[in-house]
Amino acid sequence: MTLTLLDRTRCTDEATGKDADASPGKGVVDPGAALEPEKSPGSAPRRAAGREADGLAVASFVLGLVGLLVFNIVLGPMAIVMALLALTRRTRRRGRAFLGLALGVADLVVLAALVTANGTVAWSIGG
Repeated sequence: MTLTLLDRTRCTDEATGKDADASPGKGVVDPGAALEPEKSPGSAPRRAAGREADGLAVASFVLGLVGLLVFNIVLGPMAIVMALLALTRRTRRRGRAFLGLALGVADLVVLAALVTANGTVAWSIGG
């Protein structure tokens, strides 16, 4: 950006007949500067943190849902942790984070039921 601004300054000064070394950048308006909206210093990290928290909420929901069928010993706790992280980071998708939390707990309940019924952590559909 600095090189672009200096190049524009030199081009403008040469066109008006001024010496570019005498006053670099004085009185020269960058035409591209007006097009960019002013950004507050803290706006970008908040958006990134919000997107990350939303992603955690969606991931916890998906992992909890898949965990009902396979790998509930691993996916259940992962869904719970991701849902809690999303809620502490103030996600906009609170409902999805709560569903991920509930599905993660349901994964652990299914795991406990399987261990109690079969004595193993595997599904036995065939009978």
